[in-house]
Order: sequence, then structure tokens, then C-alpha cells
Amino acid sequence: MATMESLIGLVNRIQRACTVLGDYGGDSALPTLWEALPSVVVVGGQSSGKSSVLESIVGRDFLPRGSGIVTRRPLVLQLQKTEQGLQEYAEFLHMPKKRVTDFSMVRKEIQDETDRVTGKSKQISPVPIHLSIFSPNVVNLTLIDLPGLTKVAIEGQPESIVQDIENMVRSYVEKPNCIILAITPANQDIATSDAIKIAREVDPTGERTFGVLTKLDLMDKGTNALEVLEGRSYRLQHPWVGIVNRSQADINKNVDMIAARQREREFFATSPDYGHLSSKMGSEYLAKLLSKHLESVIKTRIPGIASLINRSIDELEAELDHLGRPVAIDAGAQLYTILELCRAFDQIFKEHLDGGRPGGDRIYGVFDYQLPAALKKLPLDRYLSLQNVRKVISEADGYQPHLIAPEQGYRRLIDGALNYFRGPADASVDAVHFILKELVRRSIAETQELKRFPTLQAEIAAAASEALERFREDSKKTTMRLVEMESAYLTVDFFRRLPQEVEKGGNPVASSADRYTEGHFRRIGSNIFSYIGMVSETLKNSIPKAVAHCQVREAKRSLLDHFYTQVGKKEAKQLAELLDEDPALINRRQQCAKRLELYKSARDEIDSVSWSR
Repeated sequence: MATMESLIGLVNRIQRACTVLGDYGGDSALPTLWEALPSVVVVGGQSSGKSSVLESIVGRDFLPRGSGIVTRRPLVLQLQKTEQGLQEYAEFLHMPKKRVTDFSMVRKEIQDETDRVTGKSKQISPVPIHLSIFSPNVVNLTLIDLPGLTKVAIEGQPESIVQDIENMVRSYVEKPNCIILAITPANQDIATSDAIKIAREVDPTGERTFGVLTKLDLMDKGTNALEVLEGRSYRLQHPWVGIVNRSQADINKNVDMIAARQREREFFATSPDYGHLSSKMGSEYLAKLLSKHLESVIKTRIPGIASLINRSIDELEAELDHLGRPVAIDAGAQLYTILELCRAFDQIFKEHLDGGRPGGDRIYGVFDYQLPAALKKLPLDRYLSLQNVRKVISEADGYQPHLIAPEQGYRRLIDGALNYFRGPADASVDAVHFILKELVRRSIAETQELKRFPTLQAEIAAAASEALERFREDSKKTTMRLVEMESAYLTVDFFRRLPQEVEKGGNPVASSADRYTEGHFRRIGSNIFSYIGMVSETLKNSIPKAVAHCQVREAKRSLLDHFYTQVGKKEAKQLAELLDEDPALINRRQQCAKRLELYKSARDEIDSVSWSR
């Protein structure tokens, strides 16, 4: 059989582990293992006796005291029962592995840690303080103490503090796995109890609420709280428990908890009003009652908790696979890892070019739209205007006019027109270069495996950029050669056919007398324009071929070849530097690994407890 100690101890161990890893709920809306486990939340108005109830359960005087709002941050108190004879001690989450055996120092640290977040004002904060107490004199419990509900803001507090405290309390008590410990002083009308009011709103059936009546010894003589304690005034699913706290005089005299508990037992045993209820009254009974209830709740929740744990294990393992396993320290393995990462990037880059991913179509857009549009916009009409043709033709032969045809004028006009093609050719090279650079950047971002290694990303980006610059220079030289080749050797057949074509059209060849007429110069401009149009069609097809050959094909074939050569020469230390991961990612992997270890351990413990039931 699984004992109450084993079940509650299991939950406590899991909750403590969750606390260390920061895997707890608080104000978070995200479901966590912490929130799936039941815990007890202490709720009450200011000066209702919450602190005294907690100290009575723990058996230690360790909480700050004073007037007004003393508890200004949630206190997550985890009690762990230890073997008899072992020394009691406390541990704070913000002071890991530091055992505090002086409980007056625990009180001081709670106060100091509160002030570190809220300052020494009366402000509140939802950031919890986590405290674990290990003692043979406690039962296994997790208790959460919250700031006392209030109705009026005092000096130094914002007007919103009343609502802020209520919102904080609700964020805890609304959770379905929360057990509400509603604290109400007996010398106050139950109808005005802040704790009961909020408990009724979030737990109308009273299934999760335990009512605690404090300060029974301070009621006016002749009055008692039997109507409440016997459930006639306000009925709950669980019995009301009366508590007699230490008086202020006892606190001032440092009356210890053992003596205080003995006085509490004597009060109920000798009371004419409560004597018949004495076995079900007092802080010791309350602690045992809560433990027993926790046991039953845990038993019913084990299947759901196990399901959450198994689902969380699957998600964590998937995330670890996504984050990648730790990098090997062997130089050979590191080199292999780098090459594999480069291949993964290169594959994605090729998919962009070949059509498996978007982006390569933009290069086709340069060839099919941008280049033809640029060629059409060349100012050839202006260059081959009547005035410019006359000027070039007239100046071509110097003092000696041409005898038959203006050969030098034709060549000079053609050379000048072909120079205009340099701009579109150069622009096509640059446009494809910038597209390739963008595809490199996008491919690096899309290579999931590379996200772990910002240094390697930067090195690959730099190597790819350097290679693309080389390809661009080669492409520019090639495209410029294409333009220069058109200037170096003209297609003479085109011009030899011109007179014959004119004659076939019925127009006689211009006589020498017409050489300096306007019609003559217009015919020259028209002939050259036709020739340049033929050249334009040729370059419109040959420039894309040159660009694709020198830039696109080379990028696909040898983008990282130089980088591979350099990586192969690096020593182990340099390889390790390339695989220097993002610290945030390393931390995330470590947290996932620790959380996975926690969840697997919790699963194993729950399985062992389940089988023993």
C-alpha cells in the first residue's frame, strides 16, 4: 500500500524540484506540473491570524510580524518531514544549498527578500518567495501564504492596492487544484469574512475550502462560535477547525510552539463550549486533516498527473531534438558536424535556386523583365538623332571627306551606341548578385541546425559573400566581353545587304550628290538603329547565359569550396570556436534536460506508488 507519507512526500519532492527549475505556476497562465499538483493556499484578511496558523502548523516562530500589510509577497512554504533526531533547517530558493538553522534569521531573510523586490514601502509584489523547511515535527505539506485581504489603502499605498491584493489571491485560488484554507477570526461576524467571501465565489460548493476559525479565546464572555464550528452558520464540505493562537504577550515572551500547542489542547479540552469538539480542534489536528485530504486528492489526481507528465516528456524530448544534442569535443567529430551543417545550408540554398523554395524565380525576373526593359530604355533615339549623326559623320574623316561611304562614321556611331549596353549588362550582374546574397541570408536563417551556432553562421555568411563577390567580378568581365566583342567585329553581311534591299524596294541608291543631304543622314541613322536592334536581341539572350554561367551555376557548384578548404586546415580549438553555441540556447537545453530528468523521475515515482496502491 502507498502510505500517506509516500504520496504527499512524492508531491512535495516534485514540487520542490519544480520550484528549483522555475516550473511553477504563480501568475502564469501556462499549465505546469506544479499547477497539476495540489497545494494549500492560506487566505484571510489582515490581522486574521494567518501567520499564527502557519507557525502553529510548522511549530516554529519564523514569520515577520507587525501592523498593516506584513506579508507583501506570496510565500510558498514547502514542509518536508524528516527522521526523528535530525536537526531542523530551512532553505530559500534564492539562497540555494544554504541551510538556515536559526529561524529568527529565516524571519529576517523573508523581510529582507521582500524589501529587495518591493522596497521598504508598503507595496506588494506577485513574485513569490520560496521557502522549504525540513523537520521531524511537520507533516508533508505545501502551503502558500498570501497578502491579507484589505478594504482600505493606508498611507504610502496606491489606491489600487485593495484590488491588486484581491487579484493576486484570485490568481491562486481559482486554480482547480488549489485547496483553500480560509482564515476568519472568531470575534468577527462570519458574514463579513473576506476569506469566506472570496472562497464562496471561486468554490461555491465548498469542495476545496477548509474553514479555520482563529482567536476563539478572545471572544466576549458569554459568546461562542459553535454555530460556525458545527457548520450551522455556514456549511462547508469539510469540517471547520478552531485554532487558539499565541497571544501577543506569549510572542513577546518567546513562548515556544510546544508550550503553545499544549495550552491550545488544554483550552479545548477544558472548555465548556468546545470540549465535545476538542479532538477535532487545534493546529495539530488541522495539519493532519489537511494531510489526509491531500492524500485523497492526490490519489484521485494521479492518472491526470501521470498523463500530463507523459505528455510533457514527449514535448521536452521533441524540443531537445529540435535544439540539438551537445556538441562533441573530438576534433574529428566537430569537423564532421561543421561539414554536415554546411551541407544542410547548401541544400536549402540550392532548393531556393532550383525551385523547391521561393526566391530563384527572381533571377529569371531579371533576365525576362529587368534586362529587356533596360535595353528598351536605352537613349538610342537621342544618340542617333539627325543632328548627332551629321556631327559624327562629318567629324569622322577629319579634313579629308570620305569618297564613297562614311565607313569611319558608321563605326564610330556603332561603337558609341554599343557603349550604352554596358549599363544594362552591369545592372543585370549586380541584380543577380544581390538576389544570391539574399538567398544566402535566407538559407542560413532557414537551416534549423545552424541556429545553435551564431559564430558558424557568421563564418558561412562571410565565406558565401566572398565567393559571390568573386563570381560577380567574373560575371562582369564576361558580360563586358560580350559587349566588347560586338564592337570588335561588326556583322558585315548586315550592311552588305542594305543597298540590295533598298534597290529591291524600288528606291535607287543615293548618289554622291545626296551624301550630305538630310535624307542621307537619316538613312545612316536608320541603318545603324537596325543593326543595334539586332545586337540588342543577341545580347538580350547572351547576357543571361553569361550571368547564369558565372554566378548562378558557380554558386550552386562551389559556393563554399574555399570555406571547406579553410575549415580542413583548422585545429581543434578553432573548430570548437566555430561551434560556440548561443549561451541562451545552451541554457535552454540545460533547462530542458533538467526538466526532462525531473519529469522522468516523477513518472517513475508515480508509477511505483501507483503499483503499490
